Amino acid sequence: MNRIYLDYNASTPIAPEVADAMRPFLENHQGNPSASHWAGKPAKEAVARARTQVAGLLGCQPGEVVFTSGGTESNNFAIKGAFFALREKGNHIITAATEHPAVLNPCRFLQTLGAEITVLPVDSHGLVDPDDVRKAITQKTILVSLMHANNETGTIHPVEEVSRITKERGVWFHSDAAQSCGKIPTKVDDLGVDLLSIAGHKFYAPKGIGAIYLREGIEPEPFVHGAGHESGRRAGTENVLLGVGLGAACELANSHTMTPELRDRFWNQLQKTFGEGVVLNGHPTRRLPNTLNVSFVGKNGSQILALLEEKGVAASLGAACHRDSVELSPVIAAMGISEQVGMGTLRFSLGRYTTWDEIETVLRFLSVINS
Repeated sequence: MNRIYLDYNASTPIAPEVADAMRPFLENHQGNPSASHWAGKPAKEAVARARTQVAGLLGCQPGEVVFTSGGTESNNFAIKGAFFALREKGNHIITAATEHPAVLNPCRFLQTLGAEITVLPVDSHGLVDPDDVRKAITQKTILVSLMHANNETGTIHPVEEVSRITKERGVWFHSDAAQSCGKIPTKVDDLGVDLLSIAGHKFYAPKGIGAIYLREGIEPEPFVHGAGHESGRRAGTENVLLGVGLGAACELANSHTMTPELRDRFWNQLQKTFGEGVVLNGHPTRRLPNTLNVSFVGKNGSQILALLEEKGVAASLGAACHRDSVELSPVIAAMGISEQVGMGTLRFSLGRYTTWDEIETVLRFLSVINS
């Protein structure tokens, strides 16, 4: 069976160049980067180089980069850290209905500690209105957390506009860039963010490594307490091996530009095959170049995905269909998509190694559901 991977938004393979960069630190260089002796020096230099590579992709200073275990930790660090650091100023946090659980669940947890959370709605394309952000900010607002691009639909939020509002009001602004980093530009000064989360395994680095950008002067309460690693902002001996992998992936991303041509050819062929029986979810133009979220109207998405999986195709589901009900994903539901449409939702996310031959094969598999 030929296997076809169209789930790059879930996780990417480790790029060969990244694996090559990591290999020496798997086989040698066992020292602790905090040690001053001969064994620690190569590890310390490797971490410093990796931090510089991450900073190069984000357009920031190396000292503004803190390594974490991934996007989930980075989001928790940003949200909980802001709440605990700014309690004297206020307790109000603003986010959006289509955020990842790694943002929404920390917010729900903080509600048990007295936080006030405003969850903004999105339009039918999944976009937050910046005016809604402006109206939601109060004297007690300490943080706005709005993802750069949605993991399910690929919709790209107007982060730049929102950042101008938060700057005017003196509110910290965090963006979860786990899906956008490595696919579209994520220069922090262009975005205007104060905190930004990235996850290595979304752009060809290993799982278990990520980073958070903290603009100079922004100091959330550390999420992990212990010794003074990461300039006192994240305790724990640095993971040299995975840090090297993240740095190499960031450097690689600087030289790889992702374009939407393959995604758009896929969508055009789906329209030719299914006509009005297929619907695009997400913004038609403000969307990640690799992400195609579609609904097969009146069809059961679970059954379609099962058919594809039998053929060796990996993709993602947008709704769980049970015997007597359909459970739409929170993102699809927040966009106001009906059950009749949403029940047939699938996400195809393309990557660096996707070919048109693979897409044509998937189109052939999908054509049987239209017969």
